[in-house]
Amino acid sequence: MQQRMLDRAKKKLIKEREKLLADVNHIRSEELDKSQKNATGELSGYANHMADGGTDTIEKQISLGLISNEEAMLIRIDKALRKIEDKTYGVCELCKEKISQERLDAVSYATYCIKCRSQEENKNNNKV
Repeated sequence: MQQRMLDRAKKKLIKEREKLLADVNHIRSEELDKSQKNATGELSGYANHMADGGTDTIEKQISLGLISNEEAMLIRIDKALRKIEDKTYGVCELCKEKISQERLDAVSYATYCIKCRSQEENKNNNKV
């Protein structure tokens, strides 16, 4: 892959990484770091109704799920950045063929070409 393309991919990955980190930090500060008192607006720190506690728990679980997904994306982005540094970016991990530029433009952290990705998805779907 040409250096110009690698530089462009690196810039894009860094920008995506910064956005994800900001999102994770926002979720943590806005949702997870709230005390029960702040979340419910109650002076006593306790909700008036049992359902309020359940709602708070569900919201916290959703926030944890979002953070987990975004952290998984960060891992993929970091892996792609390492691949740029060691000059293996854009090479399918299974077949070792070049990943199309269109795919990399769409999914900058892609590790498989379209064909191998489809095969992996089919394998995973057949396990279920």
